[in-house]
Amino acid sequence: MAPFSLMTAGVSLLAKSFNVFCTSILARSTRILPATYFSLGKSLSTSTSNDGRPKAPINSYFRYAVQQKPFVVRQNPAMKLTEVARKIGQQWNTLSPEEKRPFEVAALRDREQFKKDLEQYQARLTPAQIEQKAEERRQMLAKRNAIRKKRELTSLGKPKGQRSSFNIFMSEQFDKARGHDVVAKMKSMRDEWKRLLTYQKQVYIQRAEDDVVRYKNEMRSWENHMVEIGRVDLLREKTLTDRKRAAKKVTAAESTALAFAKSTAAKKVTAKSKSTASKKSSKSKTTGGATGTIRRTK
Repeated sequence: MAPFSLMTAGVSLLAKSFNVFCTSILARSTRILPATYFSLGKSLSTSTSNDGRPKAPINSYFRYAVQQKPFVVRQNPAMKLTEVARKIGQQWNTLSPEEKRPFEVAALRDREQFKKDLEQYQARLTPAQIEQKAEERRQMLAKRNAIRKKRELTSLGKPKGQRSSFNIFMSEQFDKARGHDVVAKMKSMRDEWKRLLTYQKQVYIQRAEDDVVRYKNEMRSWENHMVEIGRVDLLREKTLTDRKRAAKKVTAAESTALAFAKSTAAKKVTAKSKSTASKKSSKSKTTGGATGTIRRTK
């Protein structure tokens, strides 16, 4: 159920982004292009960002989507954004190579201009600015990776984290909190929590302890499932350490058992050898004594 809900939310978010993107592009346009023609002299890419860096131009498909969206919406006013995006995608797939060529040529032209503008922009940067841009990019990529990982964990059904007693109290009483915005409500909730008596807080403290048990059980089951499907990389560091420690104990126990078995087998072989040697010695003495007796008799 969780993956389907995530997919639905992703489609909705994509549609909203598509709407905002097309709206911003069209707002910069000075005229509405015909539905069957695209002017090569019209650039749909944004010029520069707030810091002066040139922005990358859009590709051929998005150029077509920006052009066609007003016409599709005008013809289908009740159509949802997701359906508009799907319809434009279907139209694009039915275009012939000749019909797509103007959009591709325009996208290629803007791409070449973007490369030139980017080189000029980078040439004006100081070493300190270059280092700052690199650090900003590292932070952006780290944030993006964190978001992707969180979405992946949600789609894989990772249990929700354990809640504190105050979190439980806040989730239940937030709608009743005083204040016109979230910050004011949070402040009033903290004040209200401090005013609670010990026995009143104990109810939420007990529920928080129960939630810890719930979280541990669900996480244990979820991590076992991750091991089964080969996603050991998603296990917590503590779980990995415990698994390594348990594996070492098993290996040590197996080594001890093997060594004991070898020692026992060696002792048995030694005992058997001594027994055989003793029997041979006794037999030899008996044979020698009999021979001596026979000789004395003669």
